[in-house]
Amino acid sequence: MSEQVNNDLTKDEKLKTSVLRNFITDQGSIKQLPSQLKKRLIVLEHIAAQIKPDQHYTEKEINDFIKPLHADYATIRRELYIHRFVNRDHEIYHVNDPSQWRDWRTLS
Repeated sequence: MSEQVNNDLTKDEKLKTSVLRNFITDQGSIKQLPSQLKKRLIVLEHIAAQIKPDQHYTEKEINDFIKPLHADYATIRRELYIHRFVNRDHEIYHVNDPSQWRDWRTLS
């Protein structure tokens, strides 16, 4: 049984590496947002992991963080919110605990 778990982790990590290589440039910007949900969540997780978790951000600050990564910063911001990577309260954003993030590993 533990061998199967190790194989699954390896498969997940291989997928994550492949997706990031295909959708993130060497400079860290997003080439394009994947249309497949599982791959999209991997890219969003990568972005969310770069946001400082102990800070609160105005919408402008979140936009300024995302703009260098992708021209369509509004879509990225909305996707981060929809998939629970960030939360918004009166236009103030903060990163959710990773346990609240939508987990791409649970999708087939």
